[in-house]
Amino acid sequence: MHDRLTPHIVTTERLSRPEIQSILERRTLPICFVGVDLGELDLSRLDFSDCTFERCQIGHADFTAAQLENTLWVGCRGTLVNWSSARVTDSQFRSCDLNNSTWYCSTLSQVHFEGCKLTGANFSSASTLGLSFNDCLLVSSALTGISFYKSTLRNLDFSDADLSDCDFREAVFIEGGSLSHTRVNGAKFFNADLREVNLQGLHLKNAQQFKGAIISKLQAAVLLAELGLRIA
Repeated sequence: MHDRLTPHIVTTERLSRPEIQSILERRTLPICFVGVDLGELDLSRLDFSDCTFERCQIGHADFTAAQLENTLWVGCRGTLVNWSSARVTDSQFRSCDLNNSTWYCSTLSQVHFEGCKLTGANFSSASTLGLSFNDCLLVSSALTGISFYKSTLRNLDFSDADLSDCDFREAVFIEGGSLSHTRVNGAKFFNADLREVNLQGLHLKNAQQFKGAIISKLQAAVLLAELGLRIA
C-alpha cells in the first residue's frame, strides 16, 4: 500500500472544483496536494485514487461518494468533513484533525488512523473490515457494530462514545485509553484485556458482556462502586 511513483506536487493555495477535476483527469502520475485549502468545496464523486494530501485544510469539505482508494492523508485539518458513501479502501490518515466528521455508509476496508483526532466522528453504517486506530481521540464518536476482534488497541480514548454491538473479544488495550462513560449495549468483551484502560463511569448493565475479561483489582473496585457496592 502506498508504493507510488514520484508524484506530481500541487501547491496552489486555493483551487476550485473544476480546477481539481481538470488536474485529476489529466494526471499521468499520482497527485500530491501540499498545503492546499479544500475547505467547504463540493468534491463529491471525484476520483482521488492514489492521491496524497499533506497539511491540507479540508473543513466542511464534501467528499460524498468520492473515490479515495489508496490515499494518504498527513497532517490535514478540518471539522465537519462529509465522507458519506466515499470509497476509502486501503488508505491511511496520520496526525489528522477530523473532529465531527461523517463517514455514513462509507467503505473503510483496510483503513488505518494513526494519531488522529476524531472527536464526535460518526461511522454509522460504514463498511469497516480491517479498519484500525492507533493513538487516537474518539471521544463521543459513533462506532456502532465495529469489530476490534483480537486487535491491539493502543491509547484509544473512547470516552462517551457509542460502542453498541462492537466486538472487543480478545482485544488488548495498551498504553492507556478510556472506556469512560461509553455506551456498550450489546458489545462483546469476552477475554479482552482491559487492565490498562480507564473504566470509570462504565455502566455494567449486563455483566455477561464482560465474561472472561481481564481487569485489575483497582478496576474491579471502580466497577463495583458503579454498581453501588462497597468493599469492606
